[in-house]
Amino acid sequence: MEFVGQLQRQFVQFSHSLFDEGFLDDQFQQLQKLQDESNPDFVLEVVSLFFEDSEKLLNNLSIALQQQIVDFKQVDSYVHQFKGSSSSIGAQRVKNVCVHLRSFCEEQNLERCVMCFQQVKHEYYVVKNKLETLFRLERQIVEAGGTVPFIL
Repeated sequence: MEFVGQLQRQFVQFSHSLFDEGFLDDQFQQLQKLQDESNPDFVLEVVSLFFEDSEKLLNNLSIALQQQIVDFKQVDSYVHQFKGSSSSIGAQRVKNVCVHLRSFCEEQNLERCVMCFQQVKHEYYVVKNKLETLFRLERQIVEAGGTVPFIL
């Protein structure tokens, strides 16, 4: 059982780092509170849907920003969706960069939009990697016979 204890400590430390470094905010904790025995994979399912939607939105944004004549209203619409979905799972850094990207859309500043879009993609892939690591730790704890600690 010492192995389970190590995994649980690692999980707690890693979770805290996600909040301390600003990757996640309290909205993620709200999602965790909605998870219970009747729906033990609730957070994983919600975040998996976020990943699927995000990949589509990032692809749509990439295409929209490469057009001969950029439709900034369409770009802004995609960014607005991405900001909302990021906010709904607590992906704070992604949400914050989306706010900046929307302001560049309002200015119709293509160069800044493209640069900020690269930052959005970077923040998204970093938080995706970190959440996948968190879920992997959860799975390892359960497979080892332990319970996943609730993080406050």
